[in-house]
Amino acid sequence: MRTPTGISAHPTGHHDDLVSFADPEYEQPAEPPLLLDEVADPALEPALEPVPETPPGHRHRHRRRRPSPRRHAARRQRRGRGRRRPPSPLRTYRRATKLLLALLFGTAFLLLADRCAVMYAEKKAQQKLQQALHLEAQPQVDIRGFPFLTQVLTKRLRQVDVTVPDVAADRVSLAKVRASARDIRLTGSLPAGIHGAVVGRLEGNVLLAFDDMNRELGASQVRFSDLGGNTIGAKGRLSVAGQELVLRARARLRRDGDRAVSTAVEDMSLDLPRVATYRPGPGEGRTLTLHPEAAELLSRDAARVKALLSVPAIAARLGVSEEDVALALRSEERLHELTGAPRFVERLTKVNLVDVVLDNPWLLERLGIDPQLITALTRLQPPALADRLALSFRLPKQADDLHLHAVSVRSDGIRVELTAAGLPIGT
Repeated sequence: MRTPTGISAHPTGHHDDLVSFADPEYEQPAEPPLLLDEVADPALEPALEPVPETPPGHRHRHRRRRPSPRRHAARRQRRGRGRRRPPSPLRTYRRATKLLLALLFGTAFLLLADRCAVMYAEKKAQQKLQQALHLEAQPQVDIRGFPFLTQVLTKRLRQVDVTVPDVAADRVSLAKVRASARDIRLTGSLPAGIHGAVVGRLEGNVLLAFDDMNRELGASQVRFSDLGGNTIGAKGRLSVAGQELVLRARARLRRDGDRAVSTAVEDMSLDLPRVATYRPGPGEGRTLTLHPEAAELLSRDAARVKALLSVPAIAARLGVSEEDVALALRSEERLHELTGAPRFVERLTKVNLVDVVLDNPWLLERLGIDPQLITALTRLQPPALADRLALSFRLPKQADDLHLHAVSVRSDGIRVELTAAGLPIGT
């Protein structure tokens, strides 16, 4: 608490101030003398507390002096050494932002470097595969796993996918070969001494597309399709003796060891539309039968039916006795009863006419068939026809370590599963 300053014993009042402005010639009247009864008794009056005198220099001794700016700065510096001010939120935000940006830029740089290394390695692998397998088109190589650089440092790649288009294999070309290699161990020293790799496990598949088979085997006239049960159907057109015939066949897929796939062509037929069907084969295996439409028309033509019944071999195959044949040839009514039987047309479609028409060429004209066509058909050998539809392919010699695992027929073509273990590449 501040010590009170001294107060003068004779304070000046407003009256003294007015006297100072009074006329100097004016004389103040003398004070009247005090009466005895007006003199105060000290014993009766309360004692007044003495007012302490103010020592000289009292005001200046207790007033704080304002320090100079230099001393003030030094004092603030000494105070700052003992305690730290809490950081401001703005300064903390700026530091966090700088650290975050530095982290983002560093991560982006590492990602970019890793991806560039992957692209370079994939390009080199594509060139190596194209040269090693003598491919016309460059394969596609995808290196899986992240990060790539750590895999290279350990010289082990997790997974590499390879897709090779248009690989030549025997008579046809493989539309697409896909392979997935896992646990790949790089051989050589880093960074420039890598000269090969060893694939721990490889799984792949080969597609032999029906479109390629149609183009390369069928000469754009035969179409292949899936019939189910690993069976392929073939249908197209074949020109024989100036006439267009419809070719149909079934080919059963089979695997020849673990390196090749082939087909066994069976149930082949050549159709003269709405007339007859010829099935080639060895010896008695070839047949010539009438279509139901042709047999129905023939049963309504008395002249043609009599021509057929006049041939004993045909009458015997139809199950008609010699007596009934004789009656039918003499009586139109008996002939109508014979040909009007419910099963006559059905039996007629099952009669093999190939040997009969060869012995009786005139009968072909009665049936509406060109004799030259039948002669040309009989000269067609089954192996020659089957060779036109044969499907086969063998893995390239450059891929000796690959093996066929399974073969199946799908809607888009033939798929073959491939496997390999411990496959060396470029070593």
